[in-house]
Amino acid sequence: MELNGLRVSRETQERLQHFAALLQKWAKTINLVAPSTLGDLWDRHIADSSQVFQIHPKPTTWVDLGSGGGFPGVITAIFLAELQDGWVHLVESNHKKAAFLRTALRETDARGSVHSIRIEDAHAEIGACGAISARALADLEGLIEYSAPWMQDEEDCRGFFHKGRDYLREIDKARGRWEFDLLEHRSAVEQESVILEVSNLRRLV
Repeated sequence: MELNGLRVSRETQERLQHFAALLQKWAKTINLVAPSTLGDLWDRHIADSSQVFQIHPKPTTWVDLGSGGGFPGVITAIFLAELQDGWVHLVESNHKKAAFLRTALRETDARGSVHSIRIEDAHAEIGACGAISARALADLEGLIEYSAPWMQDEEDCRGFFHKGRDYLREIDKARGRWEFDLLEHRSAVEQESVILEVSNLRRLV
């Protein structure tokens, strides 16, 4: 099996397939993703989310903000299972979604845990991390604000944020309050989308 042109092991493929089946089942009663995208689950959500790990394939400690249906947090945790190292802290305040995430991690034997708390309270509970991810959560300025406690605490901590076609406007807005280094990774799934890699964060105002 290949995702975004990269070979995926049989074990990881089986974990991803089991996760997809779980999501389809739970999505009948919980709004985990937009219903209109369930028919294109592999491309729109799984392949798209896998890009974060493919950009940063290291056995580090991740914090995934607003994990929702598990994208990209559970996908990263599944890839880390193959490395047998690293961990993903999934932050999701909705208790029904958190229950789904715990089930998904347990049944796929993925390397992660769920924190059913507000993002603003997560740093105090989780502590330091090496990488942060978020997808379909907030604009870039909001994501940086959420991520600042970790990124200012750890010099090497990096943020990886999925963004759509309007990302340039979001970058300009965020630079009004923050100084940061930025890498733009073109999406292999969505033509006009990117994954923004943010590092060396410093508050301006």
